[in-house]
Amino acid sequence: MTNKEKYKQAFSVIKPSGEIHLEVEKMQSTKHSFLKPGLAIATCCILLLGGGITAYANNVGNIQRMIQIWIHGDQTKAVFEVNPEEGTYSLDYTDENGQTKHQSGGGIAFNEDGSQRPVTEQEILDEINAPKIEYKEDGSVWMYYMNQSMDITSMFEDDVCYIQIMKDGKPLYMTIKYKNGYATSPDRYLSPSEFN
Repeated sequence: MTNKEKYKQAFSVIKPSGEIHLEVEKMQSTKHSFLKPGLAIATCCILLLGGGITAYANNVGNIQRMIQIWIHGDQTKAVFEVNPEEGTYSLDYTDENGQTKHQSGGGIAFNEDGSQRPVTEQEILDEINAPKIEYKEDGSVWMYYMNQSMDITSMFEDDVCYIQIMKDGKPLYMTIKYKNGYATSPDRYLSPSEFN
C-alpha cells in the first residue's frame, strides 16, 4: 500500500460539516482561467509603467524633466524641477570636469495691480538662459551666453564694459558694471546709471 492510499484510507472516515462540504464543492466546480503568457507580460508592463507614472505624478506638484542648458558655452543635459505653486526650481547637471552641480532658486513677480505671484516656469528658464558674467580667480572676467563665450577682462573702462552678443540672430547690447551687475537691450547700450 502506498502513502497516498494510506492517507486516503485514514481520512476517508472524516466527514466535513455541511458548510465546508459546500465550499469544497464550489471550489471544485469553479473553472480557473489563466492569461496567455504574452498577455500576462503586457499586463505587467502596463502595471509597471502606470506605477512609474503615478510615482512621477505624486512628486508633490513639482514638474521634473530633462532639459538642455548652456554652461560655459557648452550645451549640457540637466534635470530641471519646478514647483509652480511656490515659484521655485532646482537644477542638477554634470559640469565639464565630471562633477555634479546643483543650482536652485525662485522668486516672486508683481502683477499690474501690485499683487504678488510666484514666478512661472518660463520666467525661471529665461533667467537660467540669461547671459552670465563670471569673475575668475586669475582676475579675468568672462561672459557666457548660449554657445558664446568671451574674455572681456581688457574691455572695461572706468569699471564699465560694453559688448554686443547675438540672440536669435539679432544683436543684443550689454552694459556690464564690474562686479555690480549688467543690463541688456535689443536696441542700444544702456547707460550704467539706468540700472542698479
